[in-house]
Amino acid sequence: MTNPDAHVEPIDVLLVEDDPGDVVLIQEAFEHNKVQNRLAIVSDGVEAVAYLRREGEFAGAPRPDLVLLDLNLPRKDGREVLAEIKADDGLAAIPVVVLTTSEAEEDILRSYKLHANAYVSKPVDFDRFIEVVRQIDEFFVSVVKLPPGA
Repeated sequence: MTNPDAHVEPIDVLLVEDDPGDVVLIQEAFEHNKVQNRLAIVSDGVEAVAYLRREGEFAGAPRPDLVLLDLNLPRKDGREVLAEIKADDGLAAIPVVVLTTSEAEEDILRSYKLHANAYVSKPVDFDRFIEVVRQIDEFFVSVVKLPPGA
C-alpha cells in the first residue's frame, strides 16, 4: 500500500504511439489520474530511437525514466525499437512497458525475449484504459525503484 502523503517526484515518460486516439486517451488518463509526470510523445520508431539517443531535433530532450511503447509503428516497429533500446548500454536500464492492442502470444513472448519490463494489452473500454494507465504509473513511480539516471 502506498502512502498518499509521500512526495513522489515526477518522472519523464516517453510515449511511442502512432494512433492519435490512443495518444489522447493516454493524455486524458494522465490528467484524470492527476499524474504529474512529464509526457513526451513520438509517433514512430525512428523518432523514438532519435529521441532516446538525443539526436537531431531531440538533442535537448530529457532522458526518459520510462518508455510506453506500442508494437505496431510506422518506419520502425516497436519490436525493433525495443531490441535497440535493450542492446544499447546507455539505454538498456530504462524500463520499457509494451502497451499495445496485440494479445498475440508470439508478440508477448517476443517482447519479453527482447527484455520488455512489462507487456500490457490496451483495453478498449475507456474506464479500464484509464485504470490501466493509472496502475502503470503507480507501479513505476510509487512502487518500483528506478535505476539512477534512467
